[in-house]
Amino acid sequence: MVQHDLVFPESAAGGRLDKWIARLGIGLTRCGVQGLIVSGNVTVDGSLIPKNFRPKPGAQIHIDVPPPEEVAVVPQDIPLDIVYEDDDLLVVNKPKGMVVHPAVGNYDETLVNALLYHCKDSLSGINGVIRPGIVHRIDKNTSGLLIVAKNDTAHQGLAEQIKAHSFTREYEAIAVGQFRDPAGTINAPIGRSTADRKKMCVTEVNAKPAVTHYEVLRQFRDTAHLRLRLETGRTHQIRVHLAYIGHPIYGDNVYGKAVKGTQGQCLHARKIGFIHPVTGQYLEFTAPAPAYFQKLLEKMEMM
Repeated sequence: MVQHDLVFPESAAGGRLDKWIARLGIGLTRCGVQGLIVSGNVTVDGSLIPKNFRPKPGAQIHIDVPPPEEVAVVPQDIPLDIVYEDDDLLVVNKPKGMVVHPAVGNYDETLVNALLYHCKDSLSGINGVIRPGIVHRIDKNTSGLLIVAKNDTAHQGLAEQIKAHSFTREYEAIAVGQFRDPAGTINAPIGRSTADRKKMCVTEVNAKPAVTHYEVLRQFRDTAHLRLRLETGRTHQIRVHLAYIGHPIYGDNVYGKAVKGTQGQCLHARKIGFIHPVTGQYLEFTAPAPAYFQKLLEKMEMM
């Protein structure tokens, strides 16, 4: 149980408690705060409150955050596109639309469900029962290459490389608009949005350095085919950075504009390279962009 004891400030006078707490950066969304209020886990001056409560300045707020409930993750016979596999790790080409690990609203048909069926008990346990073997992630609607650790030694070795930013990570994307320069670097810190806790943004507040290099492969009338290389690996980094410079990813309904038929951003993790954590050998793998991506490029070329 995590507990928070807070004092409602004069600067927030007249405002709702749930909105104020969600802006504090303590890991609680507005919706999450409302759920805690309804369940009786939030008190103001020792009393239970309604969801829309507006405290007076100086009010004493107590929050009890219960530990997350672990759910049973069931192995499922879901086909996997395995690019490489040995006794310590495997590299998977994840399809667009597949969630990496179970979470609220997606407790089955995830990559983890498929891995549990394929690998049985041979997955690292460092990230717990919800994310066995998962060293790094890509978004549900991003396709491409992921490394999965089969044991804790491999997991730790891969995690150290990620922390040191020594992975080779290359992406392909279709972005909106005409690019003035054929290549460039976006160096802008990324942190969680205070307006919407589900989104990231370029900000100086509680942010981490983020660097993305891009190259225009083909410029179309209203879009461009890009190759991107990550120097850092922040959440939603490419999506946030491209939106920041005015070229959101085509079909990105969070940082750009939804496009009928695309089902989310046109982004593909094309290449990944790393040092094998056990053998010390450098390995590098590529996966071509999926069929829908190729068809979009062909359509844009004819426009």
